Amino acid sequence: MIVVTGGAGFIGSCLIFELNKRNRKDIIVVDEANFAKNCLNLANKQFQQFIEKSEFLNLAKNNQLPKTIEVIFHIGACSSTTLTDKEYFMQNNFQYTKELAQFSINNKIRFIYASSGATYGDGAQGFSDSNSTTSKLKPLNLYGLSKHLLDLWVIEKGFDKNIVGLKYFNVFGPNEYHKQDMRSLVCKSFDLVVKEKKMRLFKSYRTDYKDGEQKRDFIYVRDALRATLFFWDNPKANGIFNIGTGKARSWNDLAN
Repeated sequence: MIVVTGGAGFIGSCLIFELNKRNRKDIIVVDEANFAKNCLNLANKQFQQFIEKSEFLNLAKNNQLPKTIEVIFHIGACSSTTLTDKEYFMQNNFQYTKELAQFSINNKIRFIYASSGATYGDGAQGFSDSNSTTSKLKPLNLYGLSKHLLDLWVIEKGFDKNIVGLKYFNVFGPNEYHKQDMRSLVCKSFDLVVKEKKMRLFKSYRTDYKDGEQKRDFIYVRDALRATLFFWDNPKANGIFNIGTGKARSWNDLAN
């Protein structure tokens, strides 16, 4: 049996699609019930059971989850870069993941969790996913901080030898429409590009970058999931890893 938290969200629902392609339908989807009810991402996906996220955590704490679970893909999190509720981030992103990680280790269940490229902050420390670099990072928002503190906890506990953390960079693709203003620029700009052959970019406020020449690592969701599933297929590969293309592209290049 496979668990996908955040299964009604963008990356989670695409992961379920990829698992279905492998003929895996014995899937427990974990998410917020109201969100899943009003989101179309689970349409045409095949899974065995839906569990509300708070209930799922209680079941894990009380060791009442099925003994047949092979892997937990913990994709669920609040990914807003503008929300300022630190307590919510610490509870929802940090504490929740700690509990699931500890449960997985105690029960010898493969645990693969979503970290984020947002942990790198302004990039002043470079983008190496080595543990020595991780300790020096300074995220620029509470979302990045919640993921960074989790990565630090994993390293401090030595759990990076047993579990996998994935620093997703700028993922784009289908099933992100519900994210509204937090959608990728690709998604937000698509209709405008089709109609007007134009897209609106961020102005540069740094003299060393011209308008539109700011760079990001954009990765299509199918490629991000191919990397994600690699770590399920290869259980001896553990640690915290960047999930990107490895090549930064400018906004102008993306627009073209």
